[in-house]
Amino acid sequence: MSRSLRRGSLAAIAALAIASLSACAAGNNAETLEVKPDNTSVTLGTDLRLNNIVVVTGDETSGEHTGPANVTVNISNTGAAPAKLQSISVEGGGTATLTDPSGAPLKELIIKPGDAVLLGGPGQPTARLASATLQVGGFVPTTFAFEQAGQVQAEAAVYANFGYYKGFGPTAAPVAPASPSASPSAVGAASPAAAPSPTAGGTATAGAKPTGATASGSPLAAAH
Repeated sequence: MSRSLRRGSLAAIAALAIASLSACAAGNNAETLEVKPDNTSVTLGTDLRLNNIVVVTGDETSGEHTGPANVTVNISNTGAAPAKLQSISVEGGGTATLTDPSGAPLKELIIKPGDAVLLGGPGQPTARLASATLQVGGFVPTTFAFEQAGQVQAEAAVYANFGYYKGFGPTAAPVAPASPSASPSAVGAASPAAAPSPTAGGTATAGAKPTGATASGSPLAAAH
């Protein structure tokens, strides 16, 4: 091959390499994928995928955190049967407490067939660690246990309740208000006129009990 032909071939190869890199830069950045490139994603079997697994601490942006923390993850189920997440365990933090968006405890988180659930963030089910010792900016082994699919472990990124993850961090645990004590004479002296009027904003149903809610949500891409 002549020297001029070799120069032409090398130039063509270099041009193709530059074009490929440009395409990657345009199509695989955090804004395009809406995923932080260093966040962990894992699959379990053929139906379950756990995307953007993160443990969110308090407001500190670096150093060691000791205290409450939340686990956030987007779980998608492409199978034909519901998937039931039973527990999440974090090294140095124990097992998280699962709650629905209202704060009521959940025994398991159900992901319907063909659906996805975001765990963590405003208006979503929550996985809260009462206390964990974590290195902000590092990674921590985290185990997810499902009823049928079994367990999968991932190295979850640890971020502060800051920037994109603002609002995903732990909040103070709700405290039930103390029941006011009343003497029998005070109860007996109550006048029927003190009862609220139905026209004052709604009708109260005596003995009504809240119904349990099945945690579910639409997928929310974890931007970055």
